[in-house]
Amino acid sequence: MKKLYLLGLLTLGMLTLASCNDDKDELTDSRLTYFPELQMEGDEFMIVPVGTEFVDPGCKAYLYDKASGEIKDITSQIVVEGADEVDPYVMGFYYVTYSAPGSDGYGTSVTRTVCVCDPTVTLDMAGTYDTDMNASLYGAAKNPFALYAANYGYTTQCTGITFKKLAPGFYQVNDLLAGWYEQLRGFGANYGAGIGMMSGYVSLDNDGNITLISSYIRAWGDSLDYLENGIYDPETSTIAYSISYGGSVFMDIVMHEVQ
Repeated sequence: MKKLYLLGLLTLGMLTLASCNDDKDELTDSRLTYFPELQMEGDEFMIVPVGTEFVDPGCKAYLYDKASGEIKDITSQIVVEGADEVDPYVMGFYYVTYSAPGSDGYGTSVTRTVCVCDPTVTLDMAGTYDTDMNASLYGAAKNPFALYAANYGYTTQCTGITFKKLAPGFYQVNDLLAGWYEQLRGFGANYGAGIGMMSGYVSLDNDGNITLISSYIRAWGDSLDYLENGIYDPETSTIAYSISYGGSVFMDIVMHEVQ
Protein backbone atom coordinates (compact mmCIF):
# COMPACT_ATOMS: atom_id res chain seq x y z
CA MET A 1 0.00 0.00 0.00
CA LYS A 2 1.34 3.40 -0.93
CA LYS A 3 1.44 6.17 1.59
CA LEU A 4 1.24 9.64 0.10
CA TYR A 5 3.03 12.45 1.87
CA LEU A 6 1.68 15.84 0.91
CA LEU A 7 4.07 18.27 2.47
CA GLY A 8 3.51 21.57 0.82
CA LEU A 9 2.69 21.33 -2.86
CA LEU A 10 -0.76 22.82 -2.36
CA THR A 11 0.06 24.76 0.78
CA LEU A 12 2.22 27.75 1.32
CA GLY A 13 4.91 25.74 3.05
CA MET A 14 7.43 27.92 4.82
CA LEU A 15 7.26 31.70 4.66
CA THR A 16 10.79 33.11 4.66
CA LEU A 17 11.23 36.76 5.52
CA ALA A 18 14.21 38.95 4.68
CA SER A 19 14.81 42.42 6.04
CA CYS A 20 16.03 45.51 4.29
CA ASN A 21 19.09 47.36 5.51
CA ASP A 22 17.52 50.47 7.01
CA ASP A 23 17.79 51.69 10.56
CA LYS A 24 14.39 50.31 11.50
CA ASP A 25 15.27 46.89 10.06
CA GLU A 26 11.75 46.68 8.64
CA LEU A 27 10.71 43.35 7.14
CA THR A 28 9.81 44.11 3.54
CA ASP A 29 10.59 41.01 1.41
CA SER A 30 9.06 37.55 1.46
CA ARG A 31 9.04 34.42 -0.68
CA LEU A 32 7.37 31.05 -0.74
CA THR A 33 9.27 27.83 -0.19
CA TYR A 34 7.80 24.70 -1.78
CA PHE A 35 8.51 21.30 -0.28
CA PRO A 36 8.64 18.11 -2.34
CA GLU A 37 5.88 15.54 -2.31
CA LEU A 38 7.37 12.13 -1.47
CA GLN A 39 5.41 9.08 -2.60
CA MET A 40 6.74 5.90 -1.02
CA GLU A 41 6.33 2.79 -3.14
CA GLY A 42 5.34 -0.41 -1.37
CA ASP A 43 4.52 -0.60 2.34
CA GLU A 44 5.69 1.82 5.00
CA PHE A 45 6.20 -1.19 7.30
CA MET A 46 7.76 -4.11 5.43
CA ILE A 47 8.22 -7.67 6.69
CA VAL A 48 11.22 -9.45 5.18
CA PRO A 49 11.53 -13.21 5.83
CA VAL A 50 14.88 -13.99 7.42
CA GLY A 51 17.33 -15.21 4.79
CA THR A 52 15.54 -13.34 2.00
CA GLU A 53 17.19 -10.40 0.27
CA PHE A 54 15.57 -7.02 0.89
CA VAL A 55 14.46 -5.39 -2.36
CA ASP A 56 13.80 -1.69 -1.90
CA PRO A 57 10.49 -0.73 -3.57
CA GLY A 58 11.79 2.80 -3.87
CA CYS A 59 10.20 6.21 -3.62
CA LYS A 60 9.11 8.97 -6.00
CA ALA A 61 9.39 12.72 -5.54
CA TYR A 62 7.58 15.66 -7.13
CA LEU A 63 8.13 19.39 -6.70
CA TYR A 64 6.26 22.50 -7.82
CA ASP A 65 8.46 24.60 -10.11
CA LYS A 66 7.91 28.29 -9.45
CA ALA A 67 9.35 29.38 -12.81
CA SER A 68 7.12 27.22 -15.00
CA GLY A 69 4.19 26.72 -12.64
CA GLU A 70 4.37 22.98 -13.23
CA ILE A 71 4.87 20.00 -10.95
CA LYS A 72 8.09 18.25 -11.92
CA ASP A 73 9.34 14.73 -11.26
CA ILE A 74 12.53 14.99 -9.14
CA THR A 75 12.79 11.29 -8.28
CA SER A 76 16.36 11.25 -9.60
CA GLN A 77 17.34 13.69 -6.84
CA ILE A 78 16.23 11.42 -3.99
CA VAL A 79 18.98 10.39 -1.56
CA VAL A 80 18.44 6.94 -0.02
CA GLU A 81 20.01 5.99 3.31
CA GLY A 82 19.88 2.67 5.15
CA ALA A 83 18.80 0.33 2.35
CA ASP A 84 22.23 -1.30 2.15
CA GLU A 85 22.26 -1.82 5.92
CA VAL A 86 19.35 -4.28 5.96
CA ASP A 87 20.88 -7.63 6.92
CA PRO A 88 18.50 -10.42 5.82
CA TYR A 89 20.24 -12.89 8.15
CA VAL A 90 19.88 -10.83 11.35
CA MET A 91 16.38 -10.39 12.72
CA GLY A 92 15.50 -6.90 13.83
CA PHE A 93 14.32 -3.46 12.74
CA TYR A 94 15.99 -1.50 9.96
CA TYR A 95 15.14 1.96 8.66
CA VAL A 96 15.35 3.24 5.09
CA THR A 97 15.11 7.02 4.67
CA TYR A 98 14.35 8.89 1.45
CA SER A 99 15.21 12.60 1.22
CA ALA A 100 14.66 15.19 -1.52
CA PRO A 101 15.43 18.94 -1.75
CA GLY A 102 12.76 21.66 -1.88
CA SER A 103 12.63 24.84 -3.94
CA ASP A 104 14.99 26.76 -1.63
CA GLY A 105 17.13 23.91 -0.38
CA TYR A 106 14.81 22.91 2.45
CA GLY A 107 14.47 19.15 2.17
CA THR A 108 11.80 16.65 3.13
CA SER A 109 12.26 13.02 4.13
CA VAL A 110 10.17 9.92 4.81
CA THR A 111 11.25 6.65 6.45
CA ARG A 112 10.33 3.04 5.79
CA THR A 113 10.59 0.46 8.61
CA VAL A 114 11.89 -2.96 7.57
CA CYS A 115 11.38 -5.89 9.94
CA VAL A 116 13.47 -8.98 9.29
CA CYS A 117 11.66 -11.87 10.97
CA ASP A 118 10.70 -15.53 10.59
CA PRO A 119 7.22 -15.71 9.00
CA THR A 120 6.98 -19.47 9.66
CA VAL A 121 6.60 -18.91 13.42
CA THR A 122 3.03 -19.64 14.48
CA LEU A 123 3.60 -19.77 18.24
CA ASP A 124 2.30 -16.58 19.84
CA MET A 125 3.13 -15.23 23.31
CA ALA A 126 1.51 -11.80 22.88
CA GLY A 127 -0.22 -10.63 26.03
CA THR A 128 0.07 -8.98 29.43
CA TYR A 129 1.97 -10.75 32.19
CA ASP A 130 2.39 -10.53 35.96
CA THR A 131 5.73 -11.32 37.56
CA ASP A 132 5.87 -14.47 39.65
CA MET A 133 7.20 -12.81 42.79
CA ASN A 134 8.28 -16.08 44.40
CA ALA A 135 9.81 -17.81 41.38
CA SER A 136 11.63 -14.70 40.11
CA LEU A 137 15.06 -14.44 41.76
CA TYR A 138 17.54 -11.58 42.19
CA GLY A 139 21.30 -11.49 42.69
CA ALA A 140 23.91 -14.11 43.49
CA ALA A 141 21.94 -15.14 46.58
CA LYS A 142 18.90 -15.78 44.34
CA ASN A 143 16.41 -14.40 46.80
CA PRO A 144 12.83 -14.14 45.50
CA PHE A 145 11.36 -10.83 44.34
CA ALA A 146 8.75 -11.21 47.09
CA LEU A 147 11.43 -10.78 49.78
CA TYR A 148 12.72 -7.53 48.28
CA ALA A 149 9.19 -6.28 47.67
CA ALA A 150 8.42 -6.66 51.37
CA ASN A 151 11.59 -4.76 52.32
CA TYR A 152 11.13 -1.86 49.90
CA GLY A 153 7.39 -1.62 50.47
CA TYR A 154 6.37 -0.09 47.14
CA THR A 155 4.41 -3.06 45.81
CA THR A 156 3.80 -6.71 46.56
CA GLN A 157 3.11 -7.61 42.93
CA CYS A 158 4.73 -6.42 39.69
CA THR A 159 2.12 -6.29 36.94
CA GLY A 160 1.51 -5.11 33.41
CA ILE A 161 4.54 -6.56 31.59
CA THR A 162 3.44 -6.54 27.97
CA PHE A 163 4.68 -8.51 24.97
CA LYS A 164 3.31 -6.83 21.86
CA LYS A 165 3.47 -8.81 18.62
CA LEU A 166 4.84 -6.70 15.76
CA ALA A 167 5.44 -9.49 13.23
CA PRO A 168 5.60 -13.31 13.28
CA GLY A 169 7.97 -14.27 16.12
CA PHE A 170 8.85 -10.63 16.81
CA TYR A 171 7.78 -8.79 19.99
CA GLN A 172 8.16 -5.43 21.69
CA VAL A 173 8.47 -5.66 25.49
CA ASN A 174 7.74 -2.72 27.77
CA ASP A 175 9.88 -3.92 30.68
CA LEU A 176 12.36 -6.78 30.34
CA LEU A 177 13.24 -6.35 34.04
CA ALA A 178 9.70 -7.45 34.94
CA GLY A 179 8.97 -4.41 37.09
CA TRP A 180 12.12 -4.60 39.23
CA TYR A 181 13.04 -0.91 39.04
CA GLU A 182 9.76 0.58 37.89
CA GLN A 183 7.50 -1.07 40.48
CA LEU A 184 9.38 -3.12 43.08
CA ARG A 185 12.10 -0.53 43.68
CA GLY A 186 9.65 2.35 43.39
CA PHE A 187 11.43 4.30 40.67
CA GLY A 188 8.10 5.04 39.03
CA ALA A 189 6.74 6.52 42.25
CA ASN A 190 9.86 8.56 42.99
CA TYR A 191 10.98 9.76 39.58
CA GLY A 192 7.92 9.55 37.33
CA ALA A 193 6.27 6.83 35.29
CA GLY A 194 8.57 5.09 32.86
CA ILE A 195 11.84 5.75 34.70
CA GLY A 196 13.77 2.54 35.17
CA MET A 197 11.87 0.56 32.55
CA MET A 198 13.97 -1.70 30.33
CA SER A 199 12.14 -1.81 27.01
CA GLY A 200 13.28 -3.98 24.13
CA TYR A 201 12.60 -6.45 21.36
CA VAL A 202 12.75 -10.24 21.48
CA SER A 203 12.17 -13.05 18.99
CA LEU A 204 10.31 -16.32 19.49
CA ASP A 205 10.67 -19.55 17.50
CA ASN A 206 8.23 -22.43 17.16
CA ASP A 207 10.05 -24.35 19.92
CA GLY A 208 9.32 -21.55 22.39
CA ASN A 209 12.88 -20.24 22.56
CA ILE A 210 13.12 -16.51 23.33
CA THR A 211 16.11 -14.52 22.04
CA LEU A 212 17.03 -10.93 22.82
CA ILE A 213 17.24 -8.63 19.80
CA SER A 214 17.82 -5.29 21.53
CA SER A 215 17.09 -3.46 24.78
CA TYR A 216 17.24 0.04 26.22
CA ILE A 217 16.80 1.45 29.70
CA ARG A 218 15.62 5.05 29.60
CA ALA A 219 16.84 6.01 33.05
CA TRP A 220 20.53 5.48 32.29
CA GLY A 221 20.74 5.13 28.53
CA ASP A 222 22.22 1.63 28.43
CA SER A 223 21.03 -1.92 27.85
CA LEU A 224 21.12 -5.52 29.08
CA ASP A 225 24.40 -7.43 29.04
CA TYR A 226 22.53 -10.51 27.87
CA LEU A 227 19.31 -12.51 28.05
CA GLU A 228 19.67 -16.29 28.12
CA ASN A 229 17.63 -19.46 28.72
CA GLY A 230 14.55 -17.71 27.42
CA ILE A 231 11.55 -19.99 27.03
CA TYR A 232 7.81 -19.64 26.50
CA ASP A 233 5.51 -22.45 27.65
CA PRO A 234 2.20 -22.17 25.77
CA GLU A 235 0.50 -24.76 28.00
CA THR A 236 0.92 -22.66 31.12
CA SER A 237 1.27 -19.27 29.35
CA THR A 238 4.55 -18.75 31.20
CA ILE A 239 7.63 -16.78 30.12
CA ALA A 240 11.00 -17.36 31.80
CA TYR A 241 14.52 -16.09 31.15
CA SER A 242 17.73 -15.05 32.91
CA ILE A 243 19.31 -11.62 32.44
CA SER A 244 22.40 -9.65 33.37
CA TYR A 245 22.49 -5.87 33.61
CA GLY A 246 25.42 -3.58 34.33
CA GLY A 247 27.73 -6.49 35.02
CA SER A 248 26.39 -6.81 38.56
CA VAL A 249 22.62 -7.24 38.39
CA PHE A 250 21.46 -10.80 37.73
CA MET A 251 17.88 -12.00 37.60
CA ASP A 252 15.99 -15.19 36.88
CA ILE A 253 12.57 -13.96 35.79
CA VAL A 254 9.30 -15.91 35.60
CA MET A 255 6.05 -14.32 34.42
CA HIS A 256 2.50 -15.64 33.95
CA GLU A 257 0.02 -14.29 31.45
CA VAL A 258 -2.99 -12.50 32.89
CA GLN A 259 -6.07 -14.47 31.88
